[in-house]
Amino acid sequence: MDSVTQIALGAALGVAVLGRQGRAWRAVLTGAVVATLPDLDAFIDHGDAIRNMTLHRAESHALFWLTLASIPLTALVVAIWREPGLWRRWWLAVWLMLLTHPLLDTMTIYGTQLALPWSDEPWGIGSVFIIDPLYTLALLIGTGVALVRRADARGRRWNAAGLVLSTLYLGWGLGAQQLALARAEAALAAAGQPAVQVLALPTAFNSLLWRLVVITPDDGWLEGYTALPDAGLPRFERFPRGEALFARWRHDPAVARLARFTHGYWQMRRLADGRVVITDLRMGQQPWFTFEFVVGRDLGAHREPAPATRIREPPPVATVLRWIVHRIGDESLPPPRLP
Repeated sequence: MDSVTQIALGAALGVAVLGRQGRAWRAVLTGAVVATLPDLDAFIDHGDAIRNMTLHRAESHALFWLTLASIPLTALVVAIWREPGLWRRWWLAVWLMLLTHPLLDTMTIYGTQLALPWSDEPWGIGSVFIIDPLYTLALLIGTGVALVRRADARGRRWNAAGLVLSTLYLGWGLGAQQLALARAEAALAAAGQPAVQVLALPTAFNSLLWRLVVITPDDGWLEGYTALPDAGLPRFERFPRGEALFARWRHDPAVARLARFTHGYWQMRRLADGRVVITDLRMGQQPWFTFEFVVGRDLGAHREPAPATRIREPPPVATVLRWIVHRIGDESLPPPRLP
């Protein structure tokens, strides 16, 4: 999730655990700082753009390492605030601040390596968008009231309500995702379209309009949309996946790494100048994707691998957001495309 959301969750947990035993502003400040620490790994350069992407949310997001780190970090917090009598409460607060960060990240589709050092499997449920104002707002309001009221009984109730409502919202996202998947599978069955994999993902900033991504067995992938108010089944557009090109490049370390990290939701294409691009189909929408990488050149007779570099072509944000708002209420509205 985004940094503001992680700060809000960490602060709310600090208030909830410290309760009457600590000062509200200390709980909020500590929670805001501790909850953002796992994301400092984003500043590490691993040598190329694909390694930087796939090694984010790795050791710094592993539950085992974070549990170990909670002990010296608690010692530091207790020393700063000079509250040795609250060691147990501070440890519980710090531990929850650290562990809820990757657990919340796992609700997004990116990929969080929770089980290191035993497994580097990137977990991603994809039931909430990386920025969802409704989830964050409940936490901010609850913590804000608690801070203003110095965590008195009423302030703590507001803070607890924010935590409960935000958690229920995550549950709502899981339910909505299952509904979107059921509609996708019904539409594929009605069309007689076989599918290898099907994914339902929320579009930007909401949980009402869902993007559907389908990997087909015939070197293609499908994209469709369904909004919860829709009366009919979703319609799909088909795009080439580039499996022949992938077969030529599958042993390239960068290509193999991204293909595994995306759980097979990739697309490859060769540009007119010979550059080879691999795309993560999970984040963004056709034709704008968050993660696209040039991995070298394919000149037919031979390949020229190169350190992966990220393509940064920002989408027309205003156009996409307007479409999302209108599409929620109009299932006949097609998605925006390049002119």
